[in-house]
Amino acid sequence: MSTFKSTTKNSDVKDQAKLAQEASKKLALLSEKDKNKALLVIAYTLESETDFILEQNKKDLVNGENNNFSEALMDRLRLTEDRVKEFANGLREVVELKDPVGEILSDWTLDNGLNVEQVRVPLGVIGMIYEARPNVTVDATGLALKSGNAIVLKGGSNAIHSNSAIVSVIHKALRATKIPEDAVQFIASTNREAAGQLFTMKEHIDVLIPRGGGNLIRTVVENATVPVLETGVGNCHIYIDQFADIDKALSIMENAKTDRPAVCNAAETFIFHEAWLNDHAGQVTALFEKYDIEVHGDEKAAELLPDVIPANEKDWAEEYLSLAVAVKVVSSVEEAVAHIERYGTKHSEAIVTENPKNAVAFLNSVDAAAVYHNASTRFTDGSALGFGAEIGISTQKLHARGPMGLPALTTIKYRMTGDGQVR
Repeated sequence: MSTFKSTTKNSDVKDQAKLAQEASKKLALLSEKDKNKALLVIAYTLESETDFILEQNKKDLVNGENNNFSEALMDRLRLTEDRVKEFANGLREVVELKDPVGEILSDWTLDNGLNVEQVRVPLGVIGMIYEARPNVTVDATGLALKSGNAIVLKGGSNAIHSNSAIVSVIHKALRATKIPEDAVQFIASTNREAAGQLFTMKEHIDVLIPRGGGNLIRTVVENATVPVLETGVGNCHIYIDQFADIDKALSIMENAKTDRPAVCNAAETFIFHEAWLNDHAGQVTALFEKYDIEVHGDEKAAELLPDVIPANEKDWAEEYLSLAVAVKVVSSVEEAVAHIERYGTKHSEAIVTENPKNAVAFLNSVDAAAVYHNASTRFTDGSALGFGAEIGISTQKLHARGPMGLPALTTIKYRMTGDGQVR
């Protein structure tokens, strides 16, 4: 595939949504075998078209350089041969997962003999609005198709060439499968009006999933009349308790902050118990200096650590997505929990401690989709938790919470079987 072609079949978003809705009816009736075969064909085709995908990705990277995109944004935007293999393998992982469609969650028989079954069924049509990361195009499509849903994709303008190329490859693959090509729609328009259309098409779109920065998510939540599965930003905290093991603490901090600082499950704030930091300030300083981590801290942090930038309200709430971190010093687990309650985004929060009482108090008190004891926040990820690719990490409490895999993309239907019963 040597030339780029827009995958938008019609400039009218409503027409695309209608096509997806029609395709969803056929897709919902396909067997798990047919859906799995299609995902494997997509994975193979993506790998075979790697050169074309990377060629188009370069256009987005050049645009990013010309517009002075941040290092974090460039990292999310950048594709490599390995990253293409990763999202192709993510599809293969989804193939290995159990298809939730048709699963009978419960069944019972009423006194009158009427049999009742509660069954998982697809949501129908998913609208996906996201920024920067071309891998989301593949992850979201794979999960949608496996769970029997059509999908309408609206990526950000900064990844327009990458996303268009990926969807054109997916369409090429689908033509050799039983899944209708129209089950995957990509809105090629880069104007905001196109996204606005998607917000209000309740008759064709069953759910919207925004994935990106806080501004995008707020815009969707505040303006959509379509039901929203809300993903959240990740102002993730790690509390190093008075009774934390030094080796565990340093290893967890290093992984959570430096492994991939631009992702939403990376740590953005370290909260230290004052007594622990007093004893281990030298080791913490060495870790920060090793990675040239910029530290924004309170007055106590400035007393114990070098080169601390005085933190303000914005720093405590910031999702840095870079090698910068906020540092808060406290005198108790209760104070740490209170800080998280005020500034956290209900994504992922961790405590490092050898004190079981403090660990239980933290895990029970912190309100977040994922809470950890003696482990990195980087595990809040569909693949890491065995879900395969994820469509997003929900920080809300209705329907789905945490990494959203296949079950989160289904709803339920009650099937009743009788023998002439009337009420």
